[in-house]
Amino acid sequence: MRAAAFSELTGPDGVSIVNQPTPDPGRGEAVVSVEACAINRHDLWILEGDSAMVDADDLPFVTGLDVAGTVDAVGEGVTGVEPGDRVVLCPNETCGTCRYCREGPENLCANFSLYHGGLAEAARVQADRLVALPDGVDTVEAAALPTAYMTAFHMLRRVEAGPGDLVFVPGVTGGVGVAGVQLADVLGAHTVGTSSARAKLDRVESLGLDHAIQSTDPDEIRAAVGDIGAVDGVLNHLGGEYTQVGLDVLRRGGRMAVCGRTAGGTSEIDVPDLFLGHKRVIGSTMGTQSDLERLVGLLADGELAPEIDATYPLDATGAAFAAMQDRDSVGKLVVTP
Repeated sequence: MRAAAFSELTGPDGVSIVNQPTPDPGRGEAVVSVEACAINRHDLWILEGDSAMVDADDLPFVTGLDVAGTVDAVGEGVTGVEPGDRVVLCPNETCGTCRYCREGPENLCANFSLYHGGLAEAARVQADRLVALPDGVDTVEAAALPTAYMTAFHMLRRVEAGPGDLVFVPGVTGGVGVAGVQLADVLGAHTVGTSSARAKLDRVESLGLDHAIQSTDPDEIRAAVGDIGAVDGVLNHLGGEYTQVGLDVLRRGGRMAVCGRTAGGTSEIDVPDLFLGHKRVIGSTMGTQSDLERLVGLLADGELAPEIDATYPLDATGAAFAAMQDRDSVGKLVVTP
């Protein structure tokens, strides 16, 4: 089979198409014929050499978390799926034995990790991590769900967003940002988001963004959000200086979920404002398999239509990463092997 492998950790030009043996499923495993695999900033960080989990000794490395396709074969002991089933993968990998796995939710696992290997014509996965796709659900849209939409959905639950709430999403035109806007709309919440690009904000407004702010300047953002109103929740996938911005615009008792570090891996915060305002900062990684099942249900019922910016054949995987690196896209980039 063919796979898009990272042969060098140098950015998009480090992607090569390689031939690998088609995998056979082991006990508890399934092999999925991959029809679509979304890419994420997590993958780009690896490709740029900015991830501690992969180094030169691991090359060639095949990434790809968000797999959707058709089950081709199953291994011994598999009962939940069978060949011919259309599925999407929950990429969570958990030990199943630690205290956090026992007590839940699963993404608290002390040994939490993520699946990699979807940027190929076939992927060997844990069969019990596959979620069935109802008839009529497109595999490209399904592949958009696991990382960006599952992460945003879990963050919205962590900040307890509900009808009438105002949710602030800095960097709203990225995958998690767009997902947060669309899912907040499903929940009946209102959103305010930021971006440097007017055209990209216009696109997200067409997806349900209620208030758009064209700025990356923290002081301008604070003032603009303040004119709109006190924020009930913040979805912060940027980190860096935007953590303090999020705290500044939160109402007393408000909640901010943090899932990323695109703008920086460290943040300075005003500690008195945090405790005097009874504000909460909550770490959030991915979501749970039940979150993904709920998202598939929303997709099947027509309540959610993931925003796909572009699709790429396997041979153009490097171009997909170049588009992500250039930050020109709005929504998800999906490779279709």
